[in-house]
Amino acid sequence: MNRGRFIALEGGEGTGKSTQSRLLAEALQACGLDVVLTREPGGTPGAEAIRQLLLDPPGMGWGARAEALLFAAARSDHVEKLICPALERGAWVVCDRFVDSSRAYQGGAGGVGDEAVRALHAVGSDGLRPDLTVLVDVDPALVAARLAERDGDTSDAIGGRGAEYHAAVGTAFRRFAEGDPRGFAVVDGGGSIEEVQARIFAAVAPLLEGTA
Repeated sequence: MNRGRFIALEGGEGTGKSTQSRLLAEALQACGLDVVLTREPGGTPGAEAIRQLLLDPPGMGWGARAEALLFAAARSDHVEKLICPALERGAWVVCDRFVDSSRAYQGGAGGVGDEAVRALHAVGSDGLRPDLTVLVDVDPALVAARLAERDGDTSDAIGGRGAEYHAAVGTAFRRFAEGDPRGFAVVDGGGSIEEVQARIFAAVAPLLEGTA
C-alpha cells in the first residue's frame, strides 16, 4: 500500500485555516481518498488535554520555553498515535497547524529560537515534515477585522497577545516559505471562502497525480 500524503495549513490568527482545512478535507474525500482531518495542538486525547493547558493556562501562564515544550509534547503524541498510523495505512492527513506554528510563535515571536524548536521536533516527532505546507497569507488589516468579528473582547491565551507579537508571527511564516519554496505553497487568503478554497485546492492538486 502506498503511503498517504500529509498536508498542513499554516498562518496567523484569523486567516481562516480551520475553515479551509475542513473544506480541503471534504474536497479530497470527494476525490475518493481516505482523509483524516486533525488539528494542533490536539488530535489525540493526550494532545487535546495539553491544548487545554496551553489555551487556558493555570496561574500566570506559561513562559515561551515551557510553552514550546508543551507544544512539542502534544505534537509527539499526535504524530505517534494519529498522523503516522494514518499515513502508513494510505490515508491523507490534513492538519490545521503543525511544527511551523511552533517555529513562528514560540521560536520566532516568543524568542525561543528556530534551532531549539527544530531540536524538540527532532526528538519528539522524528523531524516529520508535511508533504506540503499551505501558508494562508492575509493582509493584517483584514485579519484584525476578522478577529474583532470572531472574538470580540475575548480570546485564548495565545490569540489574545498583542499586535507586535502577531506581526512577528506573520513575518516568521513568510520567512519560512521563502526559504523552502518546494515545501510551502503561499496562498492569498483574501476574498471569499470559495475563492480561497479554490486557490488551496489548486496548490494541492499536484499531489493528486498518480493517485487515481
